[in-house]
Amino acid sequence: MASRAETIITNAKVLTMDPALPRAEAVAFAGGRILAVGARAEVEALAGPGCRVVDAGGRTLLPGFVESHMHLFGGAELQHLQLTGVSGMAALTGAFARYAAANPDAAVLMAEGVDYGILGHAVTRADLDAVMPDRPIAMRAMDHHTVWANTLCLEQAGLLHGAAMPVGHEVVMGPDGLASGELREFEAFDTVLALAGVSRMYVGISRGAEPAGPVSAEDRAVDKAHIERAMRHCAAHGFTSLISMDGNRYTLELLAELEAEGRLLQRVKVPFHLKPEMDLAELDRASAMAADFRGDWVRSGTVKMFMDGVIDSRTAFLTEDYPGVPGHRSIPLFDPERFKEVCTEIDRRGLQIAVHCVGDGAVHATIDGYEAAGLANGFRDMRHRIEHIELITRADIPRLGALGITASVQPPHAPGAMDFPISTMQAVIPRHRWADAYLWQTLADHNAALAFASDWPITDVSAMRGLQAALTRVPYAGASDERVGLMAALRAYTAGGARAAHLEGLTGTLRPGLAADLVLLDGDIDAIPAQNLGQTGIALTVSGGRVTHDPAGLVGPTS
Repeated sequence: MASRAETIITNAKVLTMDPALPRAEAVAFAGGRILAVGARAEVEALAGPGCRVVDAGGRTLLPGFVESHMHLFGGAELQHLQLTGVSGMAALTGAFARYAAANPDAAVLMAEGVDYGILGHAVTRADLDAVMPDRPIAMRAMDHHTVWANTLCLEQAGLLHGAAMPVGHEVVMGPDGLASGELREFEAFDTVLALAGVSRMYVGISRGAEPAGPVSAEDRAVDKAHIERAMRHCAAHGFTSLISMDGNRYTLELLAELEAEGRLLQRVKVPFHLKPEMDLAELDRASAMAADFRGDWVRSGTVKMFMDGVIDSRTAFLTEDYPGVPGHRSIPLFDPERFKEVCTEIDRRGLQIAVHCVGDGAVHATIDGYEAAGLANGFRDMRHRIEHIELITRADIPRLGALGITASVQPPHAPGAMDFPISTMQAVIPRHRWADAYLWQTLADHNAALAFASDWPITDVSAMRGLQAALTRVPYAGASDERVGLMAALRAYTAGGARAAHLEGLTGTLRPGLAADLVLLDGDIDAIPAQNLGQTGIALTVSGGRVTHDPAGLVGPTS
C-alpha cells in the first residue's frame, strides 16, 4: 500500500462505522485504498507531491452507501413516462398524450410509478383504450409486480386471449372472455417489456434466463448506456456499492466490459434467478457465474428466488385471510418441502440465498428452508437473506437472529413513512396485524442483521430519504415504535449492507487498507433535524478512490 496520500479529506466529521475508531477528523487515500483515518494533523502529514487536500468544512464523511436491494434496469426506466403522483383520468390522459408526442417512434409507450388507485377503481384495458386508442401503451405499478396494458399492446404481446402462466403469475381475464388489461407478476408481463425494448436484463428476474440469441453490438451499447444511467443516478446519491436484484450472466458481462473500459462507478453484485419450475441442475449456471465473476467490482455468488408477490395485488402469501376476501391468503410460489431441498442444495454449493418475502407466510416458509439447509450442511456464516419482510409472525422474529439471517428491508416501503400512504394498508392487511408490519427495530432488537435499501426504482434511491423514513415513521395505532436510531440506520446503509453482501473485507467502513469508498454529506448530520434528512444533498462521492459525483468541484476528476 502507498505511504503518501494522493487525496486527503480533512476538517470533516468522520463517522467510520469502525468500532475501533468510531469518529475521526480526516481520511487519506491513495491507489484506490484508504491510507489513514484519524486526527487532522496526523493525516495531513501524509500528503504526497501533488496531493489534493479537500476542506470538508465540518461536513459529515461516511463510508460510501451500500444499496442493498436495487434494480439496474431502473436505468432504462428513467426514460419512460413517470406517473408517480399522477391520479385521475384527465391527468393520466394528458401525461400519455405529452409523452406520445415526444416519442413518436416508441413501439410501446411505457409508464412507471403507477399507484394501484390511480383511477379510483381497478384499471382495465378499456380505461387505457380511452387514454390512447391508437398506440400500444402499458403502465407498471410502483411495486413492479403489476402491469396494465391497452388492447393494442395486449394484442401485440399475444396476451389478449389469455395465456398459460406458472403458479403465481396471471393474465387476469375479464367478463368478456378477453384479458382485462391487468397482468400480475413477471412472467405475465415480460412480453410487454420485450415490446418496450427493456427485456434483455429483465429476462433474468422474470424467467431466470438469458437473452434469446446473440445480442448485437448496437443492443449491447444500448444496455450498457442503461446501466451507466443507473450508476450515475446512484452515484449522485452517494452509493459506491449496488446489490442488484435483477440481471443474469449477460448483465455481468456488460458490467465486466464497463469495468475494463473504466466506466464502472460502483461495485455491483448480480444474482442468479431460480424459478420454481427450474431443475436443480440449473444451479450449475449459478455456480459458474459465482466462479467467473468474483472481483472487487463485479461479482455474483447469490441465488435469488421469489416466495410470494406483493400485498397490494393480494399475491403476498399470508397466514390469515385478506380483509374482505374470505379464504384467500395467496400461495407460496415454491412448495415449502421442495424449497427446503432447494435451499439445502444452494447452501451446499456455498452460494448465498436471497428470497423475496412480503407476507408472513412467505417469511415463515423461507426461514424453514434456511433452517433445513443449516441442519443438513452445518450452520455456517452464509448470511442468507430475506428481502422485504413486510409482515412477520411474532414466533418467527427471533429466528432470524438465531439462524444468522439478514433482514434486507426498505425503510421507504413502510406506509406512512415516506411516499406510500397508510391507506394502502387498510384494504390488504388485517387491522389486528398492523402491529406485526414493518418491524425493523423489533428485528434488530432480536439480533437480526439489518441491511437497508430502497428497492429502486420502486422508491426513490436516496439513502438520505431512507434515513429520514427510518428515523421519523409514526407508529401505527396499537403498534410498537419501529423508528431506528441514527447510527443504527447509518450502519444499515454502510457496514451492514457490506456485511450482508460479504463485502466487509473491502468496503462498508473507513479504515486503512479498505477501499476508498466514501460519501461526503452536504452538512453535519448531527445538526440536521431528522425530518430534514431527506433534503440533505451529497457533496462528494468517491468510489475506489475515483470521484464519481462532485457537483461543486470540491476535488475534480481523479485517475
